[in-house]
Amino acid sequence: MNMTYRIYPDVDQQAMMLEWLETCRRLYNRCLRDLKDWINSRKCSIDRCSLEKEYIMSASIPFPSYLEQKRQLTQWKKEDDYLKAVHSQVTQDVVKRMHNTWESFKDRGYGFPRFKKYGQYRSFLFPQFKDNPITGYQIKLPKIGDILINQHRPIPNGFKVKQIRVLSRCRGTKWYVIVTVQSDASVPEPLPYGRGVGIDIGLENFLTTSDNFTVEPAKFFRELQSRLKVLQRKASRQKKRSKNWEKAQIEVAELHHKIANCRKNFHFQTAHLLCDQADMIFVEDINFRVSAKGFLSKSMLDGAFGQFRNILSWVCWKRGKYFAQVDHKFTSQICPKCQTHTGKKPLSQRVHECPECSYQTTRDHASAEVILQRGLEKVGMDVAERKQSDNGVLSGVLYLDKCRCRNAQLRS
Repeated sequence: MNMTYRIYPDVDQQAMMLEWLETCRRLYNRCLRDLKDWINSRKCSIDRCSLEKEYIMSASIPFPSYLEQKRQLTQWKKEDDYLKAVHSQVTQDVVKRMHNTWESFKDRGYGFPRFKKYGQYRSFLFPQFKDNPITGYQIKLPKIGDILINQHRPIPNGFKVKQIRVLSRCRGTKWYVIVTVQSDASVPEPLPYGRGVGIDIGLENFLTTSDNFTVEPAKFFRELQSRLKVLQRKASRQKKRSKNWEKAQIEVAELHHKIANCRKNFHFQTAHLLCDQADMIFVEDINFRVSAKGFLSKSMLDGAFGQFRNILSWVCWKRGKYFAQVDHKFTSQICPKCQTHTGKKPLSQRVHECPECSYQTTRDHASAEVILQRGLEKVGMDVAERKQSDNGVLSGVLYLDKCRCRNAQLRS
């Protein structure tokens, strides 16, 4: 489990951590450079060579794997004094981080690792701690010292601090620590019980539930877009790497940070609001990365629907609510009353009208009802046993009483 806290280092500590980030960036690029050189040296054909240039490297040089570069790190520290200033485990984690990126590239088949430009390396990791470094209002980091921390949430009893990641935001003006804690206790997943709702996420309304409850979209980026445009224009007119350029970049980064914080706060509030209304929550398993590449990309990215789904699943787990994803195919083309396939609707058509049973409602509401039906079928509930409320809205029914009692015991 990860817990994020804000820290307040002094001027000297900030300068030291910024130097560490720059050193980690240079080490990351060095490891990647050796990896690319080794790969390019093996691309030459046996019977011919390139007319322009060729990477010449001895055939006896082994592949720069994680263990090989970790072994070379000791020799690099003897040659470069700037590597000695950084904690040894931090530099080892940089090598591991680069090779994790390389392994991820090999698994998915695209996205070759890139070099980190100035200011793009924003965190470093202390991988292990013997004792809890947080005491009172301070956190003690190796070679950095005691730093003031805003511990708004205490670490639960029985949990041990495993690792700490120091994170820089707004170009080094705001600092955070991500504390990873671990415990031997296992928390079971919530069981399906009680009342369920289906959620349809969209752009006209941020979400619509199967109870026809809607949440208005919060367009944080669009509301501050004009201000962001002014700051970016101001930053582009400054001389690169000058003091005025750095100040302008900080202003842009702080505005982006404000937008992200407001959006995440809205997602958490909406997730808790949904958990207050139901015991089971069902959403679609849409790949929002694909849908965010169309002509509605700005609105899709401003909504951050993927982040909201992740936050909703975590809040449901925390509060003992059942969360599940269902198949998203044809949810807007099926009538929730008679299960008739009504055909594909254009985006401009916002009303659902069934030609068979004459059921009429909004498009998002009908999709949310279909999502609820698929969710209840997924957890093993019989659709025919569900009851209709007075206003004609589908609602979930009580599941097995023993599941309800068991879930209540788990939450307590």
